[in-house]
Amino acid sequence: MVNVGLVGVGYWGPNLLRNLMANARARVVAVADVDQARRDFVQSVAPDVTVTPDAQGVMHHEGVEAVVIATPAASHYELVTSALNNDKHVLVEKPMARSLAEVDRIAALATEVGKVAMAGHTFVYNDAVRYMRDLITSGEVGEIRYIYSQRLNLGRIRPDVDALWNFAPHDVSIIQYLLDGKAPRSVRRMGMDYVQAGIDDVVFLHVEYPDGVMAHVHVSWLDPNKVRRLTLVGSQKMVVYDDIAEHKIAVYDKGVDRMATLGSGMDYDESAVAQFRYRSGDVVLPRIDFREPLANEIDHWIDCIQHGQTCLTGPEHARSVIQILEAATG
Repeated sequence: MVNVGLVGVGYWGPNLLRNLMANARARVVAVADVDQARRDFVQSVAPDVTVTPDAQGVMHHEGVEAVVIATPAASHYELVTSALNNDKHVLVEKPMARSLAEVDRIAALATEVGKVAMAGHTFVYNDAVRYMRDLITSGEVGEIRYIYSQRLNLGRIRPDVDALWNFAPHDVSIIQYLLDGKAPRSVRRMGMDYVQAGIDDVVFLHVEYPDGVMAHVHVSWLDPNKVRRLTLVGSQKMVVYDDIAEHKIAVYDKGVDRMATLGSGMDYDESAVAQFRYRSGDVVLPRIDFREPLANEIDHWIDCIQHGQTCLTGPEHARSVIQILEAATG
């Protein structure tokens, strides 16, 4: 078993704690949180776990082999490097850090000390998102043309990060996973701060890739509806991933094909007016064996630690996400 320490039991930390305790290959031995009420909560569900108000109490705990970090984004770099410098593997919630330079230093340090550094981009471990990727790699959707996503809600407004850094890492991570981590050609952003000065409540992010693929991300915590949807348009089929719907994946056999016209060459020839055929076939709602993504994520992290498996959301993936967010911020 891997002896694990957890730093942060706030908004997301309880989900991590629950999944770590449920995993047969993990043993939670120490937890840190600055809030007494959160420490009391940990003691109520895990009375045998060492609880401390100081993150360094976990970092320097001799029985801890690996650390999970679920604290505000501004603290990630310092805590990740502290874990690695204390010879511990690390899983940190998204984003891994706040800049490319910080991610690169984490990558170098992890290599130097021979430890796993992994970012908690949970949607990469979502079975519906993996099903989408399988559709792409199998060639069923054809060439990817464009992708757009919406991640909207009313609240929870953050004072420390804007809607881009709070929500968009999820969608950018999914898009980079589907596109095999391609580097963008250009990144543009439009946002507005309606509630708190200097902190955008709504952001429209537009990313273009060298092969003509476009991606558009709309994030907001100032919207009347809760929406968690991503649409992928391919040359053969179109796919909608709706994280809220009962059927999370819908595959549309829809598209537009240019028709050949009669002539000497028989391949579109010189016709001034192109003719098109519109396809509107079946809509398939595939059955997906769905497991909690966080459980998949922790299993993968342990596989990386115990068996040297290549980390799906290690520094390389984290870097491809931060590259886009940093370009949109700068």
